[in-house]
Amino acid sequence: MEPITVDGGKGTVELDAMGFYHLVWKPGTELNADDVHAAITSIDGLAEGAEYPMLVDITHTRSVSREAKSVFSTRCAASRIALLGSNPVNRVIANFAMSRRVLPCPTRFFASRDEAMHWLLETPAA
Repeated sequence: MEPITVDGGKGTVELDAMGFYHLVWKPGTELNADDVHAAITSIDGLAEGAEYPMLVDITHTRSVSREAKSVFSTRCAASRIALLGSNPVNRVIANFAMSRRVLPCPTRFFASRDEAMHWLLETPAA
């Protein structure tokens, strides 16, 4: 499936042939609540009632607003979420996004795409 542009144009999302959502934020993106809501709407539109794991690439994301952080507790069609980053700034953004929130599904930060994919696609424990 071809990636679709999230409303607002700051990112793209697709349902990968391996069975996971892939959300990529454009370089230099400063995420606000509307951006996160738009991504959730796009993901739910692709889902057609199904849940899949999701890889969110925040490698080049500049910042996440406090309002955007509050939207991360909103349920979407993701069964688990791997946040992929490449540097300490990404880790801070991920920790900021995940801290003091009841997240709707298991969510972890990874600096390695291979490790993120392994975790995303492993069979959950019964």
